Amino acid sequence: MSTPTLSSSVNRTRWLTLIGTIITQFALGSVYTWSLFNGQLSSKLDAPISQVAFSFGLLSLGLALASSVAGKLQERFGVRKVTLSAGLLMAAGLMLTSQADNLFMLYLTAGVLVGLADGAGYLITLSNCVKWFPERKGLISACSIGAYGLGSLGFKFICSYLLSVNSLETTFMIWGGLAMSMIVLGSLMMKDAPLQKASTSSSSAQPARDFTLAESMRMPQYWMLALMFLTACMSGLYVIGVAKDIGESLVHLSAQTAASAVTIIAIANLSGRLVLGIMSDKVARIRVISLAQVVSLCGMGILLFSSMNETTFFIAVACVAFSFGGTITVYPSLVSDFFGLNNLTKNYGVIYLGFGIGSVLGSLIASLFGGFMVTFSLIMALLVVSLLMSAVIRMPNASAQQKKELQHA
Repeated sequence: MSTPTLSSSVNRTRWLTLIGTIITQFALGSVYTWSLFNGQLSSKLDAPISQVAFSFGLLSLGLALASSVAGKLQERFGVRKVTLSAGLLMAAGLMLTSQADNLFMLYLTAGVLVGLADGAGYLITLSNCVKWFPERKGLISACSIGAYGLGSLGFKFICSYLLSVNSLETTFMIWGGLAMSMIVLGSLMMKDAPLQKASTSSSSAQPARDFTLAESMRMPQYWMLALMFLTACMSGLYVIGVAKDIGESLVHLSAQTAASAVTIIAIANLSGRLVLGIMSDKVARIRVISLAQVVSLCGMGILLFSSMNETTFFIAVACVAFSFGGTITVYPSLVSDFFGLNNLTKNYGVIYLGFGIGSVLGSLIASLFGGFMVTFSLIMALLVVSLLMSAVIRMPNASAQQKKELQHA
C-alpha cells in the first residue's frame, strides 16, 4: 500500500528540485550581463575598459575552478546548503563590488567572489537535477542550462532598467539582493538525488558501472572528451566575445549593425541548448556532439575562408553559438553515459575546467600572435581533431567487453 505513496513523494521531490534548479540557474546566469557595467566602472575607477573587463575573465576562471570542486562540497554538505551558501556569497560579492574603488578590489569582489559563488552553484545544481531524471537527462540539461542562458537575457533587461533609474552602486546592491533571493528560494526546493543503482542494461548508452574520478582520469576517453569540450568552449567563448569587433573590422559593418550579432548569438545559443539537448535523448549523445562540431566547422570555415558580407557573417557566428550552446548542454549527460551518474559532479567538474581555460586561451593567442585569423586557424584545426575523436571514441565498458572477447577468442 505504501509503494504508490512513496513513488508519488519521490516524483514530487524531483519536480520540486527541477523547479528550484531552474530558478537558481536563472539567477546564476545573470553574471553574463557584465558588459553592461564596463563603461560606468571604467569612469568610476578611471581605468581603461580592457582592464575593467578583465574582471569578467577572472569571474569565468573562478566559475570553472569552483565547478571542479563542487562534487566534494556536495558530498560533505549536501546540495541545499552549498547552493544556499553560493547565493549568499554571490550577493556579498556584488554588494562589495558596489563599494570597489580600485581595480584590485574589483578583481577580488566581482572576479573572485562572484565567480566562485556562480561556479559552486552552477554545476552542483545541474548535475544533481540530472541525477533525479536518469531517463530524461538531455531534456533536464536543456531546461537547466537553458534557464542559465535565459537568466543572462532576463537580467540584461532588469539591470539595464536599474542602471537607467539608479546609481551604479545601488544597481549592484539590488542585483545582489534579487539574485540571492532567487538562489535561496531555489535551494530550499532542492534535495540531493539518491544514488543510482548500477545498470544491468546491455544498452551501450549506459556504462557498466560508476567510475571514480581517479579511475576516469586513467582512461583515454576522459581526456578525449576533455579536449573536445575545451575546443567547443574556446571556439564559442572567443567568437562570442569578439563578434562585434569581427563585424566591424573584417566585414566593415557599422557599429550598430555589428552589435546585432549579440542578439543573433543569444538566439542561436539558446536554440542550440534546446534543440541539441532534447535531441540527445533520442540520438546517441556522441553523435549529437559530432553534429555540433560539424556546425561549428561550417561557421569557422565561413570566418576563415570566405569574403564575408552581413548575411554570411551572421550565419557564421550563429553556427558557432548554436554549437557551443548545444555542446555545454549535452556534455553533462554525455559524461554520465561514459562514467556513470553517481560521480558525475566530480567527473564533469574537472572536464569543466576547459570552460575557464577556453575563456582566456582564445584571447591570449590572439594577443600573442596578432589578431583573429591565427586564433580562427587554431580553432579550425582543433575542431577537425575533435570531430575525428568523436567518430572513434567508444564507451569504457565497450572497450572492456572487447578485451574480454579477444581473450576468449
